[in-house]
Amino acid sequence: MSTKGICGSKDEFQFTCYCPDGTNHSLDCSHHHSKLNWKKKVAIGVAAAVLSAVILGIAFSLYYRRWKKNFQDVSFIPSHSMSSFLEDTEKGHQKYSGLQFFAYRELQEATNNFDSDRELGDGGFGKVYFGKLGDGRFVAVKKMYENNYRTVEQFMNEIEILTGLRHQNLVSLYGCNSSHSSELMLVYEYVSNGTVADHLHGQKAKSGALCWDTRMNIAIDTASALVYLHASDIIHRDVKTNNILLDDHFRAKVADFGLSRLFPNHLTHISTAPQGTPGYVDPEYHEYYQLTDRSDVYSFGVVLIELISSMRAVDITRHRHEINLSNMAMKKIQSGALHEIVDKSLGFESDLRVRKMINGVAELAFRCLQSSKDMRPSMVQVLDTLKDIQSDGKYKSKPEVMDISKQEDNDATLLKNEPPPPSPDSNGKV
Repeated sequence: MSTKGICGSKDEFQFTCYCPDGTNHSLDCSHHHSKLNWKKKVAIGVAAAVLSAVILGIAFSLYYRRWKKNFQDVSFIPSHSMSSFLEDTEKGHQKYSGLQFFAYRELQEATNNFDSDRELGDGGFGKVYFGKLGDGRFVAVKKMYENNYRTVEQFMNEIEILTGLRHQNLVSLYGCNSSHSSELMLVYEYVSNGTVADHLHGQKAKSGALCWDTRMNIAIDTASALVYLHASDIIHRDVKTNNILLDDHFRAKVADFGLSRLFPNHLTHISTAPQGTPGYVDPEYHEYYQLTDRSDVYSFGVVLIELISSMRAVDITRHRHEINLSNMAMKKIQSGALHEIVDKSLGFESDLRVRKMINGVAELAFRCLQSSKDMRPSMVQVLDTLKDIQSDGKYKSKPEVMDISKQEDNDATLLKNEPPPPSPDSNGKV
């Protein structure tokens, strides 16, 4: 189509078309052609807008489904308001009998206005303070961070889990804040001697201070607590040495139930996004999103290796192939080099009784750390085995524990059979 105009460049920067009607247009002066281009551009714009809306709709739908799944999966507790939850508990519901409700001022006075000098630990969902109640009880008060959804769910989850549990190797929950308080706080019994992690490789660690017999008692106490939880249809989901507290007599109490889940006995597993602490999380659970009671067994296996070695579950200062303690331990056991990771202060080389017990516990840990959950023992079997090892086979009839500290023929056999110290929730999570 002829434009019937003259186009040219006024200078090196501007190109202009002069039309017969006296007007000028940048680049083109064809009115008819412009009208056609305008209609085409409108059509393209509308199509692009519709396509963008469809893409955004699909993206939002996928995001919403994922968000809703995560939202519902954080806990098994019904999603009602916190104030309603606290009011229900305060009305004396039988389920919450024995739970005490504290006024903010009472807990403020108990902790000297949440004095930083009384801080026991700083976890993923709140700080824990040492306190003394008016009745003389020493307590650990966890003051939760801002009341977002996950914090509220953690708070409610611990109340739901701990209110109905009573066991000598579980930390006791005394109560929580009243419904009139604007902050969320949980009040536990105070366990005075720190965590197992503190004594193995933390601020209380001293060579030879935690003898093997004490470590065996800690293992048995922890296993007893987990057997009780599993019998109560509860999976702890965050078993680690930072969550095992010690009293003045070095008896263990399992703490931190913020991630725990109810596990009805008619189910084979719970489909849920993996949660826990790096180095302790069941690899099968991490890969397939299927939580079972054997996930706790795996985590406990890591604890057993820590008790043997005094090493951290994850340590980035170690060689890159040994950063993960469980992987390193499995390789050492398979190659008959267990002695390379045993804490030298335990008397492994000089005391035959200790050596035999450590061999037995290492073999048990090896079974707990199998990548397939079906290859792992139950916590009941774990507890029975620990008691048998401690009693030198007198607890129940069992073949003599093999010596896996040397290579010889043990590899094939083993593979074939395959302020005050910290208190509850003082350490963070994934």
